[in-house]
Amino acid sequence: MRATTIHAPFDMRVADVPDPVVRNPGDAVVRVLRSCICGSDLWAYRGESARRAGQRIGHEFLGIVEETGAEVTGVGRGDLVVAPFMWSDGVCDYCREGLTTSCEHGGFWGSVGSDGGQGEAVRVPFADATLVALPAEAASDDRLLAALLTLSDVMGTGHHAALGAGARAGVTVAVVGDGAVGLCGVLAAKRLGADRIIALGRHEARTDIARRFGATDVVAERGDAAVDAVRELTRGQGAHAVVEAVGTEQSMRTAVSITRDGGAIGFVGVPHGSGTGLDLSVMFDRNIALRGGVAPVRTYIPELLPDVLDGTIDPSPVFDLTVGLEGVPDGYKAMDERTALKVMVAN
Repeated sequence: MRATTIHAPFDMRVADVPDPVVRNPGDAVVRVLRSCICGSDLWAYRGESARRAGQRIGHEFLGIVEETGAEVTGVGRGDLVVAPFMWSDGVCDYCREGLTTSCEHGGFWGSVGSDGGQGEAVRVPFADATLVALPAEAASDDRLLAALLTLSDVMGTGHHAALGAGARAGVTVAVVGDGAVGLCGVLAAKRLGADRIIALGRHEARTDIARRFGATDVVAERGDAAVDAVRELTRGQGAHAVVEAVGTEQSMRTAVSITRDGGAIGFVGVPHGSGTGLDLSVMFDRNIALRGGVAPVRTYIPELLPDVLDGTIDPSPVFDLTVGLEGVPDGYKAMDERTALKVMVAN
């Protein structure tokens, strides 16, 4: 079959790789209908995260079950399913507590020795615990497929950040980062009832989506100027809840500076750079809480799925470019050059 492989910085190739097969009784093989490129994939693309030459890549996908192992009972051949960005066994202590990303037997698509989502098919370990069945009729609805695909990562990750920050009715939320995760953080905050949502971003196409998703204010400035702007909007106090969806030292410093005393930061931006941007003495003095990390999206899918299906939330606008599988290298280039927000791959 064909699948995306990474060979060196800026060297993405769609190559022939072995077809996935059922290896264990709990496995399933899923034929991929939709996958996508994540902002975190760009760190490998740029050479900032190490990869082996020829390693598979991609961790967001949905598709049709083609084959199952003897012990799989929850899904069957022909079912439309979505996969979270990590597989998990569903029975370990962490899974029972909802922290599926710390599963004792879990793993990440595209890790060495595993299939990546940006290909024609994927072997899914622990299929019953990992995959979530979707309505069959969704397979013929391109917009709905796009919205459902966000449940594999960005919508669940934005939700994780909003929860960590304490987004709820009666509070002001600020979102640092105008990528797909940050925009989904805006949508999640709106869904959780936030009264006011301040989106920090300077790209008009993205801030237009933020407003569509529920942002009441947009701050285009950066650094100290952004801090001043948010504080001017909040009577000098800052936001009760702040979503940090970038992962740089500067973005975290901004997040801390715009958080109201007694507030919280929900951080989901994959950390990269020379420092954390955290000053514990400042956070101590101002009673600022920090929660977040790798989002256990498998836990959130059952909660978010009904709202996607009935149209209460529609995250599909985060996809602004669609390519076929052979066009994935061009999709990486477009996202790296910021001419695309998030690229969907249609098989």
